[in-house]
Amino acid sequence: MSRAFYHDHPDILQLEADVLDARPGAVLIERSPFFPGGGGQLADRGTLRWSGGAVPVTELGRDERGLWHVFPGDALPSGKVVLEVEPAFRALMCELHTLAHVINALVYTRFGGALLTGAQLNADGTFRVDFDLPGADNEGLRALEAPLNDVIRRDLPVSASFMPHAEAQAIPGLFRSKAVAPPVGEDGLVRIVEILDLDRQACGGTHLASTGRARPARIMKIDNKGRQNRRIKIAV
Repeated sequence: MSRAFYHDHPDILQLEADVLDARPGAVLIERSPFFPGGGGQLADRGTLRWSGGAVPVTELGRDERGLWHVFPGDALPSGKVVLEVEPAFRALMCELHTLAHVINALVYTRFGGALLTGAQLNADGTFRVDFDLPGADNEGLRALEAPLNDVIRRDLPVSASFMPHAEAQAIPGLFRSKAVAPPVGEDGLVRIVEILDLDRQACGGTHLASTGRARPARIMKIDNKGRQNRRIKIAV
C-alpha cells in the first residue's frame, strides 16, 4: 500500500488523473482522492467524468496496482478522467470518525484501557463503537455524553503523522483495536492521528481538522453484545 492521496491532500476532492487499466464498468486510476472504505468508515461517494460522459462511482476496490473505481454500465473510459468526491458525504464521515476517536479516548482512559472490538459509521449521521468491557456499568458509559460534547466545545486540533510500524507497536495505546490494525505502507510506516491533549492512535481514515467542527452529539443507546462487549450508539 503506497501513501494514499486522501491522506496527503485531504482537502482536494476533485482531481484529474490518468487511467492505468480498464474493464467494462471499472477503471484503475493512477491516483485518486476517494477513500475506499475501511475501519468502519464507509467509502466516499462521487462521480467519474471523461470525454464519453459522467457516471456515479458505486464501489471502490484495491489491488496491488492501486484503486479500482466501479460504476454502472459497461463503458471503458481511457486517457484522462476527472474524479469528484461528494463533499457533504466526506464531511459527514470525517465528523463521525473524529467523534469515534473522542469516545474511544474517553472509554480507554476511564475504563482501564478497554480495547475496541468493532465500529461502524453510518450515512444517517449515527455511528456505533463496540468495546471489550465485561464489567462495565452501562450508566457510566451513558455519562460519557457530557465529556464528549465538552471535547467538541473545546475545539481541539486534529493532526496526522507517520512513523515506523515497529516504533508504533512499542508505544502503549497507539493500537486500540482488539482484532485489526491500520495497514502498513510500502515504506513501513503507519499513520498516527492525534487529537491535541486527548488522544493519539493509529488510524487510516479521514477526520476533521478540529473537534469543534463537529455538531453536538448524544448517546442514543448502550447495548450488551454478549458477555464481554458493550456497544455505544451515538448520533450527531
